[in-house]
Amino acid sequence: MTTVDEQETGIARHGEPRYEAATQVFNLAAPAAPAAAATVRTVGQIRAAIAYAVAENLRVRVHTTGHGSATAGPMEDALLLRTLLPGGVDIDPRARVARVPAGTCWGEVVEAAAPYGLAAPHGSSPLVGVAGYVLRGGVSLYGRHTGLAANSVRAIELVTADGELRRADASSDPELLWALRGGGGGFGVVTAVEIDLFAAERVVTGAAYWPAAHAHRLLPLWLRWTRDAPRKVTTTLRVMNLPSLPEIPEPLRAGTVLCVDGVVLGEADDPAAAGRLAEDLLGPLRAVAEPVFDTWQEATPREVVRTHMDPTEPFPIFGDHMLLGDLPEEAIAEFLALVGEGSGSPLTNAELRQLGGALAVPDGEGGALDRLDARFAYIGGGVPFGGLTPDILVGHCARVRAALGRWDTGLTAPSFVENVTQPQRHLSQEKVAAVDRVRARLDPSGRFRGDIAPNASAGQRAPGSPGNASAG
Repeated sequence: MTTVDEQETGIARHGEPRYEAATQVFNLAAPAAPAAAATVRTVGQIRAAIAYAVAENLRVRVHTTGHGSATAGPMEDALLLRTLLPGGVDIDPRARVARVPAGTCWGEVVEAAAPYGLAAPHGSSPLVGVAGYVLRGGVSLYGRHTGLAANSVRAIELVTADGELRRADASSDPELLWALRGGGGGFGVVTAVEIDLFAAERVVTGAAYWPAAHAHRLLPLWLRWTRDAPRKVTTTLRVMNLPSLPEIPEPLRAGTVLCVDGVVLGEADDPAAAGRLAEDLLGPLRAVAEPVFDTWQEATPREVVRTHMDPTEPFPIFGDHMLLGDLPEEAIAEFLALVGEGSGSPLTNAELRQLGGALAVPDGEGGALDRLDARFAYIGGGVPFGGLTPDILVGHCARVRAALGRWDTGLTAPSFVENVTQPQRHLSQEKVAAVDRVRARLDPSGRFRGDIAPNASAGQRAPGSPGNASAG
């Protein structure tokens, strides 16, 4: 018999309004369907929810915005907690640190830091939750300068399976801090994170779009530039088939387009430096053909989080992800044959995100995942609309995967993984064992085990995953 009152804890069952609110996801192709759900706003509510799960023999799962819902396993035996803790972002400008309550999205951090001339290691969307992003490593739009966002985390507070509120930092349980940062989840309910910020008052950022007919000339130029690109520049090349929607600029709806977007950090003692670095990239590309739409400009860090023009409303998407090595001309041909003009690609977006720089450098004070040993991240996906079915999209993703397989490193970036069944691995066998020891100490009964990413715990393996070779 249940000893914890559902009404008092805010826990709801399917069909109740509170259940619907707590299970909202951003990827509508992957709805969350737990046995019960609650939105938790205090440590007390989290403790009560864990007690309820124990009484009902349920596992505990955690999410915030639901951007990663497709990467979550089945939840029919679980209580799902949506974390929305109050307090707002607290900036210490002297220490260059932001304290961020769980449930806060990156847009709020960007706005809070900007008045102090500071920026945060955010990704491409202002609507992604900070805590989940950094726990999964986090590949920032500034990543080649900052490294993985997880390495910027200085402290994490969480409630563990025993109901204890713990703080993990360099002086208090550093082993837990290490495991939380990229270890694959399954430790407890995070209530707050503290992250390092960095100085950035002016940047050059934007996106330039060309008809994909020019892709066979533009893509090789971009690839050659990436080989010696400075760390202050992080870019993405995308081949896109955008729907005819009012919010999408008209020139981008006329057919397949190729986009190069990114951000260039400026120099405090040389305001023109960022512009010169941007021109080194964009000048040769613009010489091939004039972009049909071009937003590259000098700006403040506030504008960077909107450069990628990620969707602002929930939508369904089916996609895939790989970490790739260097890409020769043959790889370019394979890629464009499947996603370029005339390919019939159903994918809305097929992108190559530039890695290297600080993203590839081990961090002695970093977490379980402290670097990415790859040159590019491939991320592709499509939206089922206008006759496109999930089977069509999944099938095309499989063809792209097969075509790029020769350059696949066998590794993945957790924050880019698109679905729970795709091959994925980001930790070496030795690191998996070390992280598992931390989990066993905090959660011996496995209450949070359902939140562990595939291949991030001994005995777990996602369908189709490669073996446990060293992953750094």
